[in-house]
Amino acid sequence: GCVLVVSVIEQLAQWHNSTVKAAVERLCNYIPGKYQVMCHVMLVLLIAREMNADVVCHSLKLCKQDPGQPLCHLYPPPKVKRKKDSPGLFYALAHARPKHQIISKSFLGFSSICTFPLLANLCEKMKYVIRNKLPFEDFDGDKFSTFPTLRGYHWRGRDCNDKNTTVYPGRRPDNWDVKSDSNCNGIWGVDPKDGIPYEEKFCKGADSQGVVLLGDSAGAHFHIPPEWMTVTQMSAKSFANLPMAFSDELDWPQFSEITGFLNSTIGGWTDSLYLRLRKRNRCNHRDLQNISQNGGSSGNLLYLIKSLARNQLLDNPAIVIYATIGNDVCNGNRDTLAHMTTPKEMLSNVMQALRYLDSRLPNGSHVILTGLVDGRFLWDNLHDRYHPLGQLNRDVTYSQIYSFLDCLQVSPCSGWLTPNETLRNLTSERALQLSNVLKEIAKSEKFANFDIFYMDFPLRQTAEEWRKMGGEPWQLIEPVDGFHPSQV
Repeated sequence: GCVLVVSVIEQLAQWHNSTVKAAVERLCNYIPGKYQVMCHVMLVLLIAREMNADVVCHSLKLCKQDPGQPLCHLYPPPKVKRKKDSPGLFYALAHARPKHQIISKSFLGFSSICTFPLLANLCEKMKYVIRNKLPFEDFDGDKFSTFPTLRGYHWRGRDCNDKNTTVYPGRRPDNWDVKSDSNCNGIWGVDPKDGIPYEEKFCKGADSQGVVLLGDSAGAHFHIPPEWMTVTQMSAKSFANLPMAFSDELDWPQFSEITGFLNSTIGGWTDSLYLRLRKRNRCNHRDLQNISQNGGSSGNLLYLIKSLARNQLLDNPAIVIYATIGNDVCNGNRDTLAHMTTPKEMLSNVMQALRYLDSRLPNGSHVILTGLVDGRFLWDNLHDRYHPLGQLNRDVTYSQIYSFLDCLQVSPCSGWLTPNETLRNLTSERALQLSNVLKEIAKSEKFANFDIFYMDFPLRQTAEEWRKMGGEPWQLIEPVDGFHPSQV
């Protein structure tokens, strides 16, 4: 994070031919008003122009180096006058640290805002909400909210009465909603011409069903706007959605492929499963739940699934998409193969999740298991392209970004985002094994309240369709992280 921010500051100074201090002030002025005070804390990052982002962040001790591990850096070591055989980066750090010692202490003092008494309770509540994937603002405790972010209605259908726990999206209408809208689909009251309730007239026998996604960051639609770090495009408009993005964990479920319901503002368009269901049957309005998390896998989904809001006796059936498309083989560990989910573990995890769903879903529901993606597509199509951070000076490729993250052991997928072709192939081999586990479950297992299907993740077909439309394969991947599916 530090390296990215300092890189942007340096490039802003270069692009506008200004001082670094002026670049920091320019960047802070782009940030929405009430967040500018926090931004100005970055003034502690004022740096000498000849030092690159790696030197700054290491000297501020914001990047740690474990004993015996390499000193991670994104850029080539700076050229400095130094003693013979003294590595450039180490030498630069030795000269930078005294200058930054006071700054480092000041910065670290601001690094944990949750220690302030006025914010401590708020932080604890936010941690609870994020950990349990429940709406931050939910007065009646029905797991639906009238607030968009912090797991609000961007993630689940909007509550139409947050003071009544029996009113929420997805329930079967109460007495055909003669007097009020109990399921928040906007249909209630009685037709004065014939005395038939509108809900009965339009929705009886319509096979109303909700859509639920149990997934990972791809399903939650993780996205970092490229304009946040592309200085040639940067303006106040670039950061207008920053507060919303952070309060949604840098996810955009309101545009996602399964539960998206708003017109996309991040490129492409929104054409989701939910919108297709709603177009077919307006009675499904607002009946959506995106129960996904960044880093979601078959293992941690067992905890996440408990935030599902479905009453077996009162609610409509649901179509549940189970889609952890990568994290069972993706991790940032150096011995990445040893940390991948095994077929035996996959079978156990998924079966536990399905048994839980069988105890919660109304009869007549459906579950679709989605296979894992073949992530070799990422390296093949991106590794030699310039990352948004490297487009100004043509100095940072995706291969360099991947190596930097791998060195820090925070790579989203060491097995695929690597120049090691053998490792990429082994990762895809494991992904195929896990997909076959899902396929076999769908083929052989039966459940009381839902039927079960399997489908491969259609990456190859998607790429072929996109080529026919005149597109390039790399456009299907998020430009900043170089890992997730894009809005396209």
